Amino acid sequence: MESRIITPGPYRATKLVNVPWNEVTKYFRAGMPLKKHRQHFKAYGNCFTASEAIDWLHHLLRSNSNFGADVTRQQSIQLLRKFLKNHVIEDLKGRWGTEDLEDNHTLYRFPSTSPVKTIPSRQPLWKRSSLENVFKDKDNVFKMPHFSRRTPKKHPSVPGQGDQENEAMETEDEQGGDEMGPKEMTAKDIEDIWGNITLNHLQKILALPSLDELLNPAQINPAHIMHNMTHTSKHGVVVLQDKTEDLPHWVLSAMKCLANWPRNNDSSQPSYPGFERDVFRTVADYFLNLSEPLLTYEYYELFVNILGLLQPHLERVARDALQLCCLLLPPPNRRKLQLLMRMVSRMSENVDMPRLHDAMGTRSLMIQTFSRCVLCCAEEVDLDELLATRLVSFLMDHHQEVLQVPCYLQTAVQDHIQYLQRACVKGQTPGFYFCKQISTQEFEEQRVVTSQVAIIELLESIVRDKNISTKDKKKKLKQFQKEYPEIYQSRFPTTESEARLFGDKPTIKQPMLVLKRPKFRSLRY
Repeated sequence: MESRIITPGPYRATKLVNVPWNEVTKYFRAGMPLKKHRQHFKAYGNCFTASEAIDWLHHLLRSNSNFGADVTRQQSIQLLRKFLKNHVIEDLKGRWGTEDLEDNHTLYRFPSTSPVKTIPSRQPLWKRSSLENVFKDKDNVFKMPHFSRRTPKKHPSVPGQGDQENEAMETEDEQGGDEMGPKEMTAKDIEDIWGNITLNHLQKILALPSLDELLNPAQINPAHIMHNMTHTSKHGVVVLQDKTEDLPHWVLSAMKCLANWPRNNDSSQPSYPGFERDVFRTVADYFLNLSEPLLTYEYYELFVNILGLLQPHLERVARDALQLCCLLLPPPNRRKLQLLMRMVSRMSENVDMPRLHDAMGTRSLMIQTFSRCVLCCAEEVDLDELLATRLVSFLMDHHQEVLQVPCYLQTAVQDHIQYLQRACVKGQTPGFYFCKQISTQEFEEQRVVTSQVAIIELLESIVRDKNISTKDKKKKLKQFQKEYPEIYQSRFPTTESEARLFGDKPTIKQPMLVLKRPKFRSLRY
């Protein structure tokens, strides 16, 4: 199936997922068997019962790698109801627009034309750049978004460059301390470094020139990233400073009991048939009654975009991207997500865990119970529940890698902070600047202009260098001319201008003196 990533809109979930709404309807219309059925002593051709459609759609979703075997029959029914509501199917009388489809023998058919929702064409995020080249070229430099409102004062000031902005910066500098002396790094500066470097790594993993289409800078709180990275237990779980934001004690006890069943079921706890079901219901009720999902509503689009990478050849990219995206969460949400994933993973792998549901296994129960607690849209959209199911299933299998602290990120931040601190001690201007995030178009324009200016400066440095010999200078200029002929032509438009650089030396070598060869007498007589 063709992949697409679409801008947010009425059907943003299905637009952002790897198998969008239009693709699902296309495969359903093309593959759903049509038969002849009898009802009320009449024969109807080219139709199907609701139960037959549910069976076929359920098999399609379970066999698709983008949804997996965790899709339930009930979810297939919900999706088929959306088909009826959006006139993908209709009943024999041509009625549609409701969601009253049930798992029975009611007959349905396809309308003459299937509605295709208008989707603006745009390349998916994992195809906008070559992901293979990203891992080959580790030194790729991307535009880094920044958060700090502090900007270094320009020396000297350039006319026409926002007098009000320069004035505001000067006011901040005066409040910060002596203008001439080096500034010490504040806690806010360190938080911004955590945020900048984290987003820079995310941008490189996704191979995007900018994160504008995925993230709003106003959504990012660098303090959350720093806390999630630095305040952790020996097991990597976030430690909260405000204990009132933590899980209630009774929920933690219930989760610990289920995660370590039956070892943690000591004699102090009641023991009766069905006790484990009551404990599980207690935990489920708490998470189901949260005011918003653990991944928050504002990051819904981001995580759905990453879901599009959950393919066999891009699984490592998705895992690394999810690892960084989970650092953006508020610390209480990240801690709850970590503890929840540890519990459901242990429960699904525990062969001693009693059956908690009569109709489904433990793993399926965990996924269906907590999927909407982890990922959910503020407004219900098509395939919303299937997206959440896919993500929770992946987190259950890879939560140790996704929710651990990335050591490479911690090392990168520490090295950069040490570099800036050394620069401040020596009185040098740090090489790290805080600036406003620019658009993709501005970045591309600046990238071209900056590269051209740097190349021109390189040519001038070769021309002005008096420490190299004329031979070496000619050799370098010849190499430069080969690499950048247009820039070289603009600097030396004629051969005379090039000759003046080396003086009026003749270009043709003087002919060597022809010496008259002496005559030798023959030795013969």
